[in-house]
Parts: sequence; structure tokens; C-alpha cells
Amino acid sequence: MIDRKSITAAERVIVALDVPDLAGMTAFLDRLDGQARFCKIGLELFVSEGARALEAAHKRGAKIFLDLKLHDIPETVSRAVVSAQSLGAEFLTVHTAGGFEMMRRAAEVARGKPGILGVTVLTSLSEEDLRNDGIGGTMREAVLRRAKLAERASAVGIVCSPHEVADVRAASGRLALVVPGVRPSGAALGDQKRVATPARAIAAGADYLVVGRPIRDAENPAAVFSAIVGEVESALVAS
Repeated sequence: MIDRKSITAAERVIVALDVPDLAGMTAFLDRLDGQARFCKIGLELFVSEGARALEAAHKRGAKIFLDLKLHDIPETVSRAVVSAQSLGAEFLTVHTAGGFEMMRRAAEVARGKPGILGVTVLTSLSEEDLRNDGIGGTMREAVLRRAKLAERASAVGIVCSPHEVADVRAASGRLALVVPGVRPSGAALGDQKRVATPARAIAAGADYLVVGRPIRDAENPAAVFSAIVGEVESALVAS
């Protein structure tokens, strides 16, 4: 279980380094003026640069959320988790759709380093997408089922959209809730379908917010990051 009181507002805003290579990552971090304390490295950057991307972020003092969304048979995923341990990431994602045993094995071999996060339903998906895939019930019911499965498998936390945070938080005080689909007021939605402002996500019970394009594509990323952190601070005081 994470120590929520020890997490600063700046650490709660995970900056998604959704850039194609190390040069783009370095330029982006430079534009953030050293403010980013927690960064997400996903498939695009990791496939391009591998461990070098994590090393570069660590040198700048940032914690790393390695968002690879592993989804394979339990043996393959558990071995991948062991390989990932040398990278020094704080969190590593697996898909809850991979099932209980896959998540259990991942959490077992990780032993909290990195903390295993179960991705419930991607924020780009709608209820119609779930129905087309044969998944019954509402989006919230699907996310809650998968969150409970992740908790039973001893995952540190889950990834869910802002729309499901309150339901998951009501069902579990232990899980760390990492929330993408966060958009400041007036920001473009892109391909995200289930979104909320930083303040609403924090008020609903989110522990961490993942913010990518609104910061990356801003004329002044440092100013946008600072404004989001301020919004998080205000929401925490009010909660």
C-alpha cells in the first residue's frame, strides 16, 4: 500500500514522455525546466530507446512509470517483469485482461519493485467497444471487476479513467489509482473518451494523474505543468 501522505503534488502529476526518441525526450524535459518529478515511458519511447530512456530520466531525478501493458501467458510476463527490475522503474503495467494468474505471478516476482499496476479498460474505449468485444455490463462494472481481480492478485494498484475512480476508491482503500485521460479545462480530448479535469480526478480519489499531450504540445510546458500541480494541491486541500 502506498503512503499517500508522503506523495507531493508535483509527484502526483506523471508527465507522459510520448515522444519518439531520446533527442525528443531530452528537448521535452528541458522545456519543463526540471519540474517533472515523475515521468511515464511508454511503448513508443521504450521500443526506440530501451533502457537508455530510463537512465536519462533517472539522471534528472525523476521517478519512472514504465507503461508497457504486458499481456501474455503468466510465465512470459513473469520473466519480463524480472528483466524489467534492473531498469529501476517505480511502476510497471500489465493488462488485467491477462487474468488473475498472470497478474499474481507478475506481482509475486516483482515484490513491489516495480509496483505492478493492472490496466483495466483503456481510456480510448467506450461501452460500445466493450459490447463489441462481448464484455457484458457497464464500463464501471467492467473496471470494478478487473480492479478487484488486480487487488486479489496483489497488484500495487490499477490504471483506470477518471470516470471510474470514485467507484474503485469506494471498493478499495489499498490500491494505488493511476489515472490517465486527464485534461485541463479547454484542452483538446484527442482520442480519449473518458476524461476529467485534474481537480475532479483528485477529488474522486486518484493518487496519480498521467498527463501527456496537454503538457507536451503546450507553447510553455513548464507553465502548464505548474498550473496542473497547483490545481492538484488545491484539490488535495479541499478533500
